[in-house]
Amino acid sequence: RITALQALTQRAWLLHWSLFVFWNDPKRGLDRIVDWFTSEKYMQAVQTVAPHLLRYLAAAVVLNKRSRNGQHGLLKDLVRTIEHCDYRDPVVDFVDRLYIKFDFEAAQEKLVECELVLATDFFLCKQTADFMKEARVFIFENYCRIHQKIDISALSSRLAMAPDEAERWIVDLIRNASLDAKIDSETNCVVMGKNGPSGSGGGRGDIHRRIVDKSKYLTARTASLGANLKSVMAEAKRQKESREKALRDDDF
Repeated sequence: RITALQALTQRAWLLHWSLFVFWNDPKRGLDRIVDWFTSEKYMQAVQTVAPHLLRYLAAAVVLNKRSRNGQHGLLKDLVRTIEHCDYRDPVVDFVDRLYIKFDFEAAQEKLVECELVLATDFFLCKQTADFMKEARVFIFENYCRIHQKIDISALSSRLAMAPDEAERWIVDLIRNASLDAKIDSETNCVVMGKNGPSGSGGGRGDIHRRIVDKSKYLTARTASLGANLKSVMAEAKRQKESREKALRDDDF
């Protein structure tokens, strides 16, 4: 029978190996990464011994259409995980700035870093263009949730695009995604409807619900992580005592 620490380590290795399979599966790979990495026992392994894997989970959530098409639990789970993890990475920080701190300027800066990091990542280099495209949609949708009227010039800087390019991109997005918005050509602004972005989970009110959800989740998650850490520390202590006893026996 293996120890709790050994089980966490083996799960972490399994997650590492799974990247070779999932990132080479164009049909179901993203779904499987998100489903597997966010399951409780594997998430414990990520948080405890392999936090660097959060880069791949964050990238998969951004790239996964399920994150915006009515299954916002994926994004909420990722945000909760990032809030309780000290690991820093441009992809992870992008989500942190956009969905936790709501700092759009910092999110845009991190997005520039993301492009450089993804281009040199063995698993993600082929997904760089798609990630940048989807990340801009996330920025636009989140920005629209807390603003009623948006200046296109200001928004273009947040999307790291030229104003004319940003306007064409926004027009296509409004048309293709059925957003409740219109462009006021006189003021060069995007005017949002009452419902906010389509699929945003209720527009601006969704932010307040998320704050309440975070408060409810904090106590339960802290207790769970505390119990898990206590188990790992106890197992490590037992192993240390066992090694010390074996050394003493050898001396005799």
